[in-house]
Amino acid sequence: MAQNDLKNLLSPCSEGALGSLVRRARELGELTNLLSRALPEEFTGAIVAANVRENGELVVIAASSAWASRLRYESDPLLEAARTAGIEATACRVRVTQA
Repeated sequence: MAQNDLKNLLSPCSEGALGSLVRRARELGELTNLLSRALPEEFTGAIVAANVRENGELVVIAASSAWASRLRYESDPLLEAARTAGIEATACRVRVTQA
């Protein structure tokens, strides 16, 4: 496969399935960064990923069980950050990464 073909295939502007997948991955990365920035500096590296489910539940993936415990106390600031960004989050659930 030529390099230009691969660029077009992975372009977020593409109308195909991979284009929407790339856009969604970027959106989730932006959400993760937004939530990380909403917390004090001591939480750097605590959030691995984040998502918002269709029911409005904000799901935050923590780097470890210790981080998850601390992040559960930060649910209100995380929800507020999401709402400020225009995300209609109604609840926050913290999970631990499986890695």
